[in-house]
Amino acid sequence: MSALWRINLLVTLFFALVTLVCLAVLIRQASHDVQRELNAAAAVVGYLSEMAERDPESLRPGLTNSLRHIRVHWVTEQEGELNVAESTFDDWLGAWLYPAEQVSPTVVQLPNGERLQISVDPSDEVEEVKDSLLQLLVLFGFALLLCLLAIRWAVQPGMRVLGELLGALVRIADGRLDTRLASHRFAEARQLAERFNHMAAALEDTRADNDRLTQALLALQERERTRLAQALHDDLGQYLAGIRARVCLLRVQADQPDAVRENAAHLEQHSLDLQNGFRALVHDLYPVMLDHLDLEDAIGQLAEQWQNTQGIACEVRLQGAIPALSMEAKVHLYRMVQEALTNVARHARATRVRVHLRGKSNGLRLLLCDNGHGLPPEQAGVGLRSMVEHARCLGARLRLKHRPGSGWMLYLNLALKEVAP
Repeated sequence: MSALWRINLLVTLFFALVTLVCLAVLIRQASHDVQRELNAAAAVVGYLSEMAERDPESLRPGLTNSLRHIRVHWVTEQEGELNVAESTFDDWLGAWLYPAEQVSPTVVQLPNGERLQISVDPSDEVEEVKDSLLQLLVLFGFALLLCLLAIRWAVQPGMRVLGELLGALVRIADGRLDTRLASHRFAEARQLAERFNHMAAALEDTRADNDRLTQALLALQERERTRLAQALHDDLGQYLAGIRARVCLLRVQADQPDAVRENAAHLEQHSLDLQNGFRALVHDLYPVMLDHLDLEDAIGQLAEQWQNTQGIACEVRLQGAIPALSMEAKVHLYRMVQEALTNVARHARATRVRVHLRGKSNGLRLLLCDNGHGLPPEQAGVGLRSMVEHARCLGARLRLKHRPGSGWMLYLNLALKEVAP
């Protein structure tokens, strides 16, 4: 059932209830009025009966036929026995307003042999009540019709707006994010259209950002694969080729102890270089130290290695006890700091970086700032988006502030209850 039909049904039921209450009140009041009218008519019947006994001629038919609520019937001797039948009503209203036992006629025996039947006649009063009830029903029916027409006229524009909104939502669900609603003359409809258009524009921008981010991540993935392939081919592959060449020399120079010792030293150095290369490669792929160190120690080691590699002063300040975190949370925080330091090295042109990690009983706070000249937020790349995604995975919000001439400031407030156990 549509909203318009539901409203019409509720209004109709309300009108029906009010009509029934008004009818009940009117019938109750009419019952009292009828009783008063007919009680007065009964007194007139008694008076006419006395007048008929004293002076029958005074009750001329022209006079008695014009009486209201009183019925006078002359019965002659030729009519035989008078059938004094109680008057009854065929409809429920008359029987309820004036019961049958109250309409029994009064019979007067006249000296000339005629009989006079005088009774109260409530039919006029009952008809008046019927007319009043009918007028009330017609009035309420006309009012109901006007009310339903007014509701339809008032609700129709809103229903049309809802129909347009439903169609627009269906198109949005189908992926047509360029859908927009037209403006309407009603203030509420205009606000609804503005909110919907703002939502659709935000979804369209978000999808465009996701598309750009996906392309950037795919490009980054290809660059990482290329770098990994180059590292395996150029560094590790050369070391393996050198080891193989030295082994071949050992076979040829097996009878030359000095040459064997020299080749063994070269093999040992090549093996050490190969081990260091593998360790650096694994470190780039996964922070193995998190399996053995606490978060603060791992970040301190990362800052120290980054400082030695980049030649930029990096100060790490720890305050308070860092609460126990899940491995997933530790990886996200570590990668966030790692990405931030990488961005500083690439774009900030900074000479000093400060990392402040403060533990609390219900979580921790991370602050990282530099004194460089980093890119403004509108020129942010994959690195910044990656940090935002790491914060989102932690259930926290990353705040970034670009200070022109003073570098970047990164702030994260992580509540312990938001970290998975």
